Amino acid sequence: MTKFLEELRRRIPVPEDRLPPGQVVTIKWPVLHYGDVPRVDTGTWTFEVSGLVDRPFTLTYDELLQLPRKSVQCDVHCVTRWSRFDNVFEGVPVQLLLQRGGVQPEAKFCLVSAEQGFTTNLPLSDLDRPDNLVALKWSGEWLTPEHGWPARLLVPHLYFWKSAKWVRGLMLLDADVPGFWEQNGYHMHGDPWKEERYGGRGLSQHDINKLRNLSKKTV
Repeated sequence: MTKFLEELRRRIPVPEDRLPPGQVVTIKWPVLHYGDVPRVDTGTWTFEVSGLVDRPFTLTYDELLQLPRKSVQCDVHCVTRWSRFDNVFEGVPVQLLLQRGGVQPEAKFCLVSAEQGFTTNLPLSDLDRPDNLVALKWSGEWLTPEHGWPARLLVPHLYFWKSAKWVRGLMLLDADVPGFWEQNGYHMHGDPWKEERYGGRGLSQHDINKLRNLSKKTV
């Protein structure tokens, strides 16, 4: 850890069981993403659950808003080493969407899709948790475009890049297919308490073929 980070940790003392190693606390919510903030038309926006599910489905934005919601208070930890405590997100529980789709027994992983072709991968055991949301609001206000409006995934127990902004769908898979950042060196899992920051892998031809075949089945 750099001297700068050590100094910040001394200035903002926090319980060690809340702050993962190598992180510093911020009261701001930094804006970090690759590329431009997408322009989204909620009139044509959809959210899709596909892949290894019994009942694939697609929701419009209005249909998503009509689903039951819950609020989750959580800490978030960015791979770039900032953490923010006591965030309150509101959104549709991921478990509700998985139950609606009917996850098949062979599904063990998920490839999350978002605007502009962004993807990230998760084990199903990390996705299927009660605190995970398709988040719509933060601190009682609608998400801003810079933070993922109209919807972002929330998976607070992993590094925050796994909580994809501008989320558009969940594809259930039987293998762990690397997403965008995972193909570019970020860790396949991303546990902040284990400092799983880096160590991804490239997209293999086998991965490409699997995604093509699943896409054909859901057309």
